Amino acid sequence: MEFLHTDFRGGPEITVVVTFDTQCNVLLLDDTNFSAYRRSGSFRYYGGWTTRSPVRLTAPQYGHWHVVVDLGGGAGCVRAGVRILRRRGALVS
Repeated sequence: MEFLHTDFRGGPEITVVVTFDTQCNVLLLDDTNFSAYRRSGSFRYYGGWTTRSPVRLTAPQYGHWHVVVDLGGGAGCVRAGVRILRRRGALVS
């Protein structure tokens, strides 16, 4: 399985902005679900299949998060960029 990946620590003060050049899955997963994703097991995520760039996602709670971009098992390639934005004035725990 091939995918693009980046990770960060944060919560609701963080917005992840993902840009891409073709339709793809954009997933936000916590550690447990990222491990299940890598094992091809059942997992829960925020986001999903999308056709319009950019996608904005916000972590629902503080933790270690993973952003994954993949083609959902389809053939081809995707070019993507991920920006992690912290809301101005947000307190960091």
